[in-house]
Amino acid sequence: MLQDSTIRKSLDQYIKNRILEIDSEIKQTFPNIKKIWKCENEVDFLYGYYVGKIEEGTLHYLLKATRASAGGYVDSFEIRGIIEEHRNELYNTIKSAINQ
Repeated sequence: MLQDSTIRKSLDQYIKNRILEIDSEIKQTFPNIKKIWKCENEVDFLYGYYVGKIEEGTLHYLLKATRASAGGYVDSFEIRGIIEEHRNELYNTIKSAINQ
């Protein structure tokens, strides 16, 4: 299903738009990450958190956009692979938001 170039471009754009929102989300939602979640590395913690959130949102977006619930199989590993193509942008956005 994700081989369709139109769907693929749409998912890429969705992921890019989500990454753009992360900076303000972190500033508003995660002021004391180490204190609240007791994690050692804030960037790694939030990276994992946002990969999961983007994966969930991408799956929902894909099913809604294609109405693929009837017989369409969506491989979550394929979605994660698309997200990982944006890993540097995601990582740098998170790191920048924490360091401000």
